[in-house]
Amino acid sequence: MKKTLDQLLAGHGASTLAGRTVAVRVDFNVPLSDGRITDTIRIDRALATLERLSEARCRTVLLSHLGRPDGAPDPEFSLRPVANYLSERGRFPTHFCPQPSGSDVDAAVADLAEGDVLLLENTRFLEGETANDPALGQAWAAWADHFVTDAFGTAHRAHASTHALPAAIKAKGGQAVAGYLMERELRYLGAALTTPERPFVAVLGGAKITGKIEVIESLLPKADALLIGGAMANTFFAALGLETGTSLVEADKTELARDLLTRGGTKLVLPVDVVCADRIDPGAETRVADRSRVEATEAIGDVGPDTRALFREHLMGAGTVVWNGPMGVFEMPPFAAGTIAMAEAAADASKAGTTVIVGGGDSAAAAEAAGVADEITHISTGGGASLEFLAGRTLPGVEILSEADAEA
Repeated sequence: MKKTLDQLLAGHGASTLAGRTVAVRVDFNVPLSDGRITDTIRIDRALATLERLSEARCRTVLLSHLGRPDGAPDPEFSLRPVANYLSERGRFPTHFCPQPSGSDVDAAVADLAEGDVLLLENTRFLEGETANDPALGQAWAAWADHFVTDAFGTAHRAHASTHALPAAIKAKGGQAVAGYLMERELRYLGAALTTPERPFVAVLGGAKITGKIEVIESLLPKADALLIGGAMANTFFAALGLETGTSLVEADKTELARDLLTRGGTKLVLPVDVVCADRIDPGAETRVADRSRVEATEAIGDVGPDTRALFREHLMGAGTVVWNGPMGVFEMPPFAAGTIAMAEAAADASKAGTTVIVGGGDSAAAAEAAGVADEITHISTGGGASLEFLAGRTLPGVEILSEADAEA
C-alpha cells in the first residue's frame, strides 16, 4: 500500500511539516479556448489536497504539463490561465512562475511564504520532462522536502515530474505520497480489481479491440459479466459471421475475438441491436436493426434501444460496475444515444447503491453531457491510466511512491 498525504502529515505533525517545501505533481492538462479554461474539473478535484497543504503551512510548488508543446516554450500551452483560476478559486495565496525550471524557479520557491502555493510553467516546455531526465528531477528536488502526486492521468508515464523527481526526493530522505485525488483513484480502481462487491459488471466500449485487449484479458476472469459496445463490438460480430457492412472492423483481430467469445461464454455480452446508417456522419439518417440485419451498404454507429435496456439491466443488478469507453460514435448526435443511456444507467445504479467507476475520456464526457456526473460513485481523471491499471500494468507514477508504514 502506498503512503498517503494524511499519513505524511500525521507522521510529521503540523509543527515539523510547517515551512517545508512540498512539490506536488498535478494534472492540469485542461482544455483551453482563446486562453480560457473550458473544463475545470481536473483543477477542482485537486483543490482538497492543495488546501490541506496550505492549512498545514507547507510551501507548495505545483508541477503540471498542458498539451504537447514538444519540449519548447509555446504560449498556446501556457499554464498562466490555470494560475489565474487558482487565484480566484483556491483558498490560498497563489503565485505563478513563467519558467518551469532554473534560477527563476529557485528564487520564486525561496520567496514562498508558509501556506502559499506556486504554480510553475508547463513542464513539457523542457525536453527532459518526457525523457524522464534524472538531472531535471534532481534540479527540482533540490528545493523540495517531500513529493505529493494527484496526477493519476499521467501516472502511466515515466516522466521527470512523475518519476525522476519523486525518486530524487526519496533518495535524499524525503517522502513521495498520494494526494487525496490519487488516493481515491487507487482505492476505487484497486478494490474493483481485488475485492469487488458482486455481481461485478465491466462495460468496455471504444473503437478497437487492439487498445483494450489486455483489459479484456484482465477483466474476463474477474467479472461476472463483460459488456462490449462501441465499434470494437463490430469485430466480435464479424467473428460470429454477421454482416457488418462498411463498419469499422479489425479484420486481423477476428480470430482473437472468436477466442474471447469461446473463453468468455455467457459472461461476454454483445449488443443485440444496433443503430446503422449509410455513412457515419453528423447529418446521417439512421435506422435501428437487429445485429443480424445490417445491410452490406450500411455502417454501425451505436448500440440500439434493446441493447441499452439489456445493458441497463446488468448495471442495475450489479454490486460493482466499471465502465470505460463509449457505446458508439459519441461525438455525432445521431450516434450518441447509446453512450448517454449508459451514463444515465450508471448514475441510476450508483444511486441504488452500486459502486460505479467510470473511466476518463469519452465515458467521463458522456456523464458530464448527460448531467449525471455528480451522481456517479467515482469518475476517474485518467483515461489511459485507468485502462492500464485495469489491465494489471504497473503505473510508474504510482510505483515510485513511498510504501506505507506497516502499522498505517
